[in-house]
Amino acid sequence: MKKSSTAYVCQECGYESPEWLGKCPECGMWNSLREFKIPASAKTSAGKQISSVSQKPRKLGEIGSHSVNRLSTGFSEMDGVLGGGIVAGSVILLAGDPGVGKSTLLLQIALNLSLSKVRSSLNSSVLYISGEESGEQIKLRTSRIYKNHKDIENVYILSATNTDLVQEAIEEYKPGLVIVDSIQTMESENAGGLSGSISQIRYCASLFIKIAKTQNIPIIIVGHVTKEGMVAGPMVLSHMVDTILFLEGEKSSSIRILRSFKNRFGPVDEVGIFSMEAGGIVQSNSIEQLFLTKNLPKNVTGSIISVAMEGSRAFLVEIQGLVVSSKIPIPRRVSSGIDYKRLELILAVLQKHCNIPLSGMDVFVNVAGGLKISDTAVDLGICLAIFSSFKNISLSTTVAVSEVGLLGELRPVQFLDRRIKEAKKLGFKNVISHNTYRTLSEVIRSLGKGGNYG
Repeated sequence: MKKSSTAYVCQECGYESPEWLGKCPECGMWNSLREFKIPASAKTSAGKQISSVSQKPRKLGEIGSHSVNRLSTGFSEMDGVLGGGIVAGSVILLAGDPGVGKSTLLLQIALNLSLSKVRSSLNSSVLYISGEESGEQIKLRTSRIYKNHKDIENVYILSATNTDLVQEAIEEYKPGLVIVDSIQTMESENAGGLSGSISQIRYCASLFIKIAKTQNIPIIIVGHVTKEGMVAGPMVLSHMVDTILFLEGEKSSSIRILRSFKNRFGPVDEVGIFSMEAGGIVQSNSIEQLFLTKNLPKNVTGSIISVAMEGSRAFLVEIQGLVVSSKIPIPRRVSSGIDYKRLELILAVLQKHCNIPLSGMDVFVNVAGGLKISDTAVDLGICLAIFSSFKNISLSTTVAVSEVGLLGELRPVQFLDRRIKEAKKLGFKNVISHNTYRTLSEVIRSLGKGGNYG
């Protein structure tokens, strides 16, 4: 009887070694190699399969091109993130924190495909593979999302964790879409270890990718995340799939943001905005005003509007600042929605170039609505929100869009015309940017003297 061979795989980069190494020679990470057992039966079947397929190289000019058929999810926000819909034969990895709504979103996609409003010439049947919930639990969630059960057709539920049974079900039903929830619960006898181990995740993912490519069936795989926010399992899993989507959201907020970190069939800079309601996930309307505080008094201090870009979209966001006297030796700097180190940099610029004494003050900065922003175009908004709170000057009707450099200069930002157009469309007339002022100190002096502000 042939024995199984053993290899060691790096969890970070997927590097393989026949023996254990303390440091991965590929990515340099320490203690990242884990044991990966390859059964002899798996190697034999894989070898026979490869040998049975004859592949010959073809000239690039001889390879025909055709339009890619896409399957609509029923959510225009998600279709935009995917580049127009789900591509046939593609494998999508959907990850996110526990309880953020991954399973609810995918169940609603399955229900949307079964409804007549999104049906097309493509196969609209869905096979939902659940390794975490029973069919009765999924039916309870369905009752909460969609009341009229008679309209639900062509949605098949299979509660199983054995990939061999899943493969047989796919070959029997030949669905138009397969949803696997989740890859960490899948297991096979052809791979060693328990479900969720490196060997199991790698083998099961390879099997699903092979099914998608050979049978031209799109597959959506749910992936758990670690406490660092990375997809649990080997890093090679992220390289194997065609698309990686992350569903983000705070537990205290109903807003959910769908981001694309990898997409072989579309852009990687688009985002989809959703809202988690009692009846499931809903696409957000009036996205441009979603993160603005409604009915805000005009004389309020410590608040200013800025415009952030998420993909090709411009969002008006409210930056809130609070400056109070500190009674502790080391004043507090607290930020929510922006990078803490970016806040420290901005405070240093305000003290150095604008002579604002913040060394004895506690400074708190918040992005209203729970949105996390990495766009440097909101730097000027953060500065003016802090200045507004420090001087008790109302800037609530002012829009500030510019990056602030270490020298105190206002630097250009991308898509400025689009940002200004979006602000003026919502009624904001006073827009401060690098086109109106050269330095941050000029803005501060103008506002301090009673210049043009809200």
